[in-house]
Amino acid sequence: MTVNSVDRLDRIETAVEHLTAVSVESSNRLSGRIDQLSTDITALKIEQLAVNTRIDAYQKASNQFVNLAFALISAATITIIVSAVLGKI
Repeated sequence: MTVNSVDRLDRIETAVEHLTAVSVESSNRLSGRIDQLSTDITALKIEQLAVNTRIDAYQKASNQFVNLAFALISAATITIIVSAVLGKI
């Protein structure tokens, strides 16, 4: 081997070592980011469950309120009709 070849091989080896170090560093950073995203997704799922529970409760309360309103309107209507019928007898 010539001196040029040995020098060139040394430079290639240095470049490969540098790329390996950069690759490991990038892999570690990506792993940390993936862990953070996983934690964020878990938190969002918990928050979504809480929001869904609240929405379900509001929906049920709204339905009960509508049923109460119809019941009151029906009772008032029946009262007026019965009063009108009994008042004429």
